Amino acid sequence: MKMEEKAVVGIVMGSMSDYEGNVSSTCETLESLGIPYEKIVLSAHRTPDETIEYAKTAYDRGLKVIIAAAGGAAHLAGVIAGCSTLPVIGIPMKTSTLDGLDSLLSIVQMPAGVPVATVAIGKAGCKNAAYLAATMLGAFDPQMHKKIEDHKAQMKKNVLENMKF
Repeated sequence: MKMEEKAVVGIVMGSMSDYEGNVSSTCETLESLGIPYEKIVLSAHRTPDETIEYAKTAYDRGLKVIIAAAGGAAHLAGVIAGCSTLPVIGIPMKTSTLDGLDSLLSIVQMPAGVPVATVAIGKAGCKNAAYLAATMLGAFDPQMHKKIEDHKAQMKKNVLENMKF
């Protein structure tokens, strides 16, 4: 991300440990697509006031999508979705408790009217959160739409090249 570019995606992590080896791949994927983002550590439980403030001001600050990664009880994405009108993508983090299944269920089981798009546990989910954000942005941005089309065409080409081995 170029420093002069204004972030359109916000990445919120429940702890710094979520970044290394996990959410770092979300950032790398956004960078590969040329999507400016910001990243911050906030906790639904340890910093609730700051989390709510972040969610409430996100739209006015120019964000278009928020990605929230959390483990354990994983209420971060839900709190953000409850306080913002922006689309929220939840990434369940693999924890020592139940291998992230607890996180997945906490994120995916939202009440009607407070949607959170949820991706898989682990690195594939971290990358898919970035691709989903790009797809959402591409619905309104022809250049981003083209980048997603090109990415899908490259995936298809890779599979077809490896069909017969």
